[in-house]
Amino acid sequence: MNVLGVLPFARFLLENALSPGDIAVDCTVGNGHDTVFLANLVGENGHVYGFDIQAEAIASTTEKLTEHQLLERVTLNQQGHEEVRSVIPENKQMKLKGAIFNLGYLPGGDKSIITQPTSTIAALSALLDMMPKGGMIVLVIYHGHEGGKTEKDSLLSFLEQYDQRLAHVLKYEFINQSNNPPFVVAVEKR
Repeated sequence: MNVLGVLPFARFLLENALSPGDIAVDCTVGNGHDTVFLANLVGENGHVYGFDIQAEAIASTTEKLTEHQLLERVTLNQQGHEEVRSVIPENKQMKLKGAIFNLGYLPGGDKSIITQPTSTIAALSALLDMMPKGGMIVLVIYHGHEGGKTEKDSLLSFLEQYDQRLAHVLKYEFINQSNNPPFVVAVEKR
């Protein structure tokens, strides 16, 4: 077996957490790759809620979902992921089994528009409150940009202090790579 890279590992975790009929959240839809991945995992009876503050990301994701004939499985929201609780209907929250964040900036977009620790922690807290036991949140943390270290440090501080009776928190990273390589933090609700 080969060691999984950061993105394959993130997907591996979600593949093991999600089943057809579940609800999933793409907290940073970006260019739509994870949204398509999640829509395939939840199947035709499941649903994905996607969030991004940039119109460019919503348009790109809509195009990708249309191309894969998955648009009907997804609700896209051009708003911050911290609004997740107000978007997902209460009667569907117990089916919320997986969520992913790709933190940093939109690849190919404006690098000055970045995810922020306060909104990410608010979204993370809301997701953990809504999810049933076994729900999985995956954060892919890109921190080699302006503001990235601040967000990384805030998130790690928050999660290192999170009550172990409420969630397992795992950090998966390569420690011999240069240029601030991204890493995964996985949070499994207990």
